[in-house]
Amino acid sequence: MHTQHLATKLKALKLGGMLDSLEARLEQAQKGEHGYTVFLEWLLEDEIQRRSQKALSMRLNRAGFDEVKSLAEFDFRHNPKIPVQMIRDLASCGFVERAESVLICGPVGVGKSHVAQAIGLAACQKGYRVRYIKTGRMLGDLGGGHVAGNWEQRIRAYTGPDLLILDDFALRDFNAQNSEDLFELICDRHLKRSTLVVSNRPPQEWYALFANPVLAEGALDRLVNSSHHVLMEGQSYRSRHRPDRPKEVKSMS
Repeated sequence: MHTQHLATKLKALKLGGMLDSLEARLEQAQKGEHGYTVFLEWLLEDEIQRRSQKALSMRLNRAGFDEVKSLAEFDFRHNPKIPVQMIRDLASCGFVERAESVLICGPVGVGKSHVAQAIGLAACQKGYRVRYIKTGRMLGDLGGGHVAGNWEQRIRAYTGPDLLILDDFALRDFNAQNSEDLFELICDRHLKRSTLVVSNRPPQEWYALFANPVLAEGALDRLVNSSHHVLMEGQSYRSRHRPDRPKEVKSMS
């Protein structure tokens, strides 16, 4: 059946995506005993799915993940001490709905960034706006905003998302400007939007990294004392991929 005459009308109504499945749905309807209502419902479901996938792709693109990771890809068996149920509960994103925050801490290589980005992916799938960024890169961007005179515009990119994921937090000391920027960011998001912080250091070591102890107390009291704390302990995953690591030999029966 020719559908060219419908293309203009569907596009005018911003329903051009229906053309992708129209022929197939027509053929499906003609082979069965389904009425017009069912046929229309099929087309509408196709359009809803198309728009949903497009919106998800846009959210993932804007999130800026290093890699799109899911919890299904994470090997929880490697480190039995990792709080599996707590992480799965966080991936349900109830904490985002309640504007709560999360701190994920532990040694290098145990999968903290993977888990953080997997939670971010789950949030994107539920329709939340997510931003993932390394803390040093964010502070560099905000520092550039002070020089360029557009700091307020730049910080809105970090205060706006429903979930902000700050990876590699507290790797080095925060200078005076960094301390002020973090204070403003944390205070602005507190009780309004969720912040997920990933760090190799435990929270008690963060205070000494701030140039201004008053700002440290003000910012971290809000962040540390009102967050879910996830401690990830165990051996590094990365060591399994060393090129000089002996290969496992499978026994032959």
